[in-house]
Amino acid sequence: MEGREADLWHPDTGAIEPAAYRIANGRTTVPLHFDPYGSVFVVFRNKAAALSRSLPYPVRTELATVSGPWQVNFPPDWGAPPKIHLDKLISWTDFPEDGVKYFSGTATYARDIEAPRGWFKAGEKLLLDLGEVKEIAEVTVNGRALDKILWKAPFQIDVTNMLKPGVNHVQIQVTNLWPNRIIGDQQPNAKKQYAWLDYRPFRADTPLLESGLLGPVTIVRVTMH
Repeated sequence: MEGREADLWHPDTGAIEPAAYRIANGRTTVPLHFDPYGSVFVVFRNKAAALSRSLPYPVRTELATVSGPWQVNFPPDWGAPPKIHLDKLISWTDFPEDGVKYFSGTATYARDIEAPRGWFKAGEKLLLDLGEVKEIAEVTVNGRALDKILWKAPFQIDVTNMLKPGVNHVQIQVTNLWPNRIIGDQQPNAKKQYAWLDYRPFRADTPLLESGLLGPVTIVRVTMH
């Protein structure tokens, strides 16, 4: 739309931010970047004060990969053991114990992260990037829950004001989908039924769905240029 500046309205968060644009020959060009399956509303509200607008762009620097071991805690009475230790991140379906393999629900990953003082620079953001998650995640850093549920890629969250130099305790609650529990209940050796349904859409030989925190988990610095 000629003569008006562009804003980006994000439907997943409700955030509104200015967009870069250029007006020429009766057209307004707005460069866009989308995450996988991303979407945005481009809104032309205000009269443009100039024929173009440039904005700083983010540059990502990976500072560290958060490898194992991870402690994973499971809720009681859902078939899984109280906790397991993972030297590396794998799908619950790849774990040898049936209680974990067929678990459906929320489990909590926990470990400490050592943050060097050099990570912290004024005016720069620190992100915790979870990599691949099946299916949703909530993050707590040093006992403080971040007010955001991660339900789509990219599974990352701003931890700039949560991390501190030194040791930080991080917990990641991950919730998967329901089919694996239904499939597990129908195994020939199943001793207990956990999912009570009138209709079971899955059989004992239905392939399981990958579940849990798959990673890689990284710490990323974002600098605006």
